[in-house]
Amino acid sequence: MTLDTSAHLDDPDAIFVALAAAHAGLDAEQSRRLDAALVLLLANQLPASALVLEAIATARRVVLGDAATIGEANGVRGEPE
Repeated sequence: MTLDTSAHLDDPDAIFVALAAAHAGLDAEQSRRLDAALVLLLANQLPASALVLEAIATARRVVLGDAATIGEANGVRGEPE
């Protein structure tokens, strides 16, 4: 099974707003704990640990600047239209 980095959210703006609101009023440590809890909850929805491990590696490449986008980090050139 391969990590699919194409967009699937029906309302990504609503997700962004909800995520920002969830962080409102939290200190830095609470925000890190919220992010960690969210990642673990979402990771549990994936059918294979290998996908979670691939997602971690992909996200790290993006954060470190080794790839401009998540798609590029996963070997996809350019952004989907």
